[in-house]
Amino acid sequence: MTDSPTPDLVGRSAAARDAALLARLDPSRPATLVRAPGRVNLIGEHTDYNQGFVLPAAIDLEVWIAAEPWDLPRVELTSLELGETCSFEFDNLGLASREAASWIDYVAGTAWAMREAGLPLRGFRGVLDSTIPVGSGLSSSAALEMASSWALAEPSAERPSPSRMAAIAQRGENAYVGVNCGIMDQFASAAGEAGHSLLIDCRVNEFRPAPIPSGLSIVVCDTGSPRRLSSSEYNTRRSECEEGVAVIAEREQGVTALRDVDAAMLARNRSRLREVVARRCQHIVEEDARVAATVTAMAAGDLAEVGRLFAASHASLRDLYEVSSPALDAMVEIAEGVPGVVASRMTGAGFGGCTVNLVRYGAEQALRERVMSEYPARMGLQPRVWIVAAVDGAGPMPPPAA
Repeated sequence: MTDSPTPDLVGRSAAARDAALLARLDPSRPATLVRAPGRVNLIGEHTDYNQGFVLPAAIDLEVWIAAEPWDLPRVELTSLELGETCSFEFDNLGLASREAASWIDYVAGTAWAMREAGLPLRGFRGVLDSTIPVGSGLSSSAALEMASSWALAEPSAERPSPSRMAAIAQRGENAYVGVNCGIMDQFASAAGEAGHSLLIDCRVNEFRPAPIPSGLSIVVCDTGSPRRLSSSEYNTRRSECEEGVAVIAEREQGVTALRDVDAAMLARNRSRLREVVARRCQHIVEEDARVAATVTAMAAGDLAEVGRLFAASHASLRDLYEVSSPALDAMVEIAEGVPGVVASRMTGAGFGGCTVNLVRYGAEQALRERVMSEYPARMGLQPRVWIVAAVDGAGPMPPPAA
């Protein structure tokens, strides 16, 4: 995971980048190159841990690992951006064996979870690079896990489905790394499809591709304000949702998560909920409905409706779930004033990070220029803007041509 792309990889063709990574390994040994994309969530925020629906897309900001196999039960990996080499032994993957937290924990956690799932592992020596900026909410950690899952896999072994592999990697991050994430990030990185978002049902870990309307680019705008949704705030919101479920389930059959609550059910029980809990529940119930409506609107090419749904999602995250920030609000307001911007909203956990924008072809630079000129003066922060494409999920890369 890196904060910015390694300078000597920026601007190179894919073949030149791949060759540069492989050149750092022993040329006498067979080597493989694997990649995994980051992701941006188009809509469906904080619905994953409520067993609801999300709509992410895998994007062409990616992690690469060039690896040569070892006969030893060991991984040694060098981060080119950090100039740091870390390693771990398969025999020392117990949960109590870790010391100070490190980026290698995401690789070790994936190895631990794969072993726990009964998947054979192979050791490797490799080099790592990434174009996914850390701390932006674009899932550098999940991409590292999914790339690692390919580098660690015994080539002759049958590989689990993308959804199963995502669940295994999620378990590694939850139990080994200690981050209580949902499955969306790993799922999107594992199962992405070029030109499509993924409609993921977080209750059963199933998905279907949802095409992104032709003529639109995805533009991600980083506020320059790191995400500050603390663990305590995140856990408070989870507990508020769980409290709402418990109260509603007292009078409504079949309710085990907010996924099971519709607007009428919430209205019948709202007076029985604490006001803050009612607001949290309202966001989740309406956000799940917005995900389904967005898929329908995109399929119909109804871009005005997509824009309305994005705006409603952002307002709900700001006013009901209370996870937006002045920086995110300002970035959305700037984007909404640019001709050609179809839809804009905050994306990710909140209190900083990025916005996601759907933009008509040809208007991307206008958005970038407006953000770069207006946002720093307004917020005193330095933004970054990426024009990205929806890409396929993680997997091996073909060897570069000679």
